[in-house]
Amino acid sequence: MEKIETIEQFEQICLSNRPFFMMKHSLTCPISHRAWQEFERFANDFPHIPAYYLYVQHARPLSQHIAQMFHVRHESPQVLWITEQGAQWHASHWNVTYEEMKKATMSAS
Repeated sequence: MEKIETIEQFEQICLSNRPFFMMKHSLTCPISHRAWQEFERFANDFPHIPAYYLYVQHARPLSQHIAQMFHVRHESPQVLWITEQGAQWHASHWNVTYEEMKKATMSAS
């Protein structure tokens, strides 16, 4: 997992043309804490799948940029599965689970 903070960093990741997960995490929300645990467990179990995250309190412009770029309403916690075709899946709040992330990667295969 890699923390990103700028639009420029995110644009470089998108240029790599490989699927990856992006999590918008709130440092103050208990629901986000639970979603973070799911995201972290998934990233540890599938290290070959790139996983990035941002803290919404520290990277609000980036968080808004992602929402606008992929036409997905900003929420937090929120996880997006991004492929060459755009945001193929996203979930927020209690729907951010290990199993749902796993399903997202399989449906893209």
